[in-house]
Amino acid sequence: MNRFVPYRWILRAVAPAAMLLAFAVPGPAVAQAASQNPSDQDHIVSSQALDRQVQSNSAERKANIDTLNQMLTLPEAQKAMRDAKVSPEQVKRAIPTLSDQELSELSARSRNAQQQFKAGFLGVGLFTLIILLIILVIVVAVVH
Repeated sequence: MNRFVPYRWILRAVAPAAMLLAFAVPGPAVAQAASQNPSDQDHIVSSQALDRQVQSNSAERKANIDTLNQMLTLPEAQKAMRDAKVSPEQVKRAIPTLSDQELSELSARSRNAQQQFKAGFLGVGLFTLIILLIILVIVVAVVH
């Protein structure tokens, strides 16, 4: 009943040894990390890549803030804020306190509305309404 089967011997003796060697020999990711700058070896992301990402995010945030501030200088925006009895200074101070996502969404809507207005797709009334909604979203986002 108990017959010698060669593949069982291979599974019991060779497989564990192969697994031990597979984990003992460093893989390409470890070798790549060892070849990097010694100060970056204990980090997954290099400090240069992190710096580039921070600078990119900062530049994008500044561009979004500039877009919204530029929108607030439009005569339609000034009139909408006067009609709604909203302080332009309050709105300008509130813009930098918005999250990156809120800034991105509002500046994209602002750019889109301005392009459609310049192209003649939006009338002054609808453009003013969109501006007023953007201003209200800014004020409400800061209050809450």
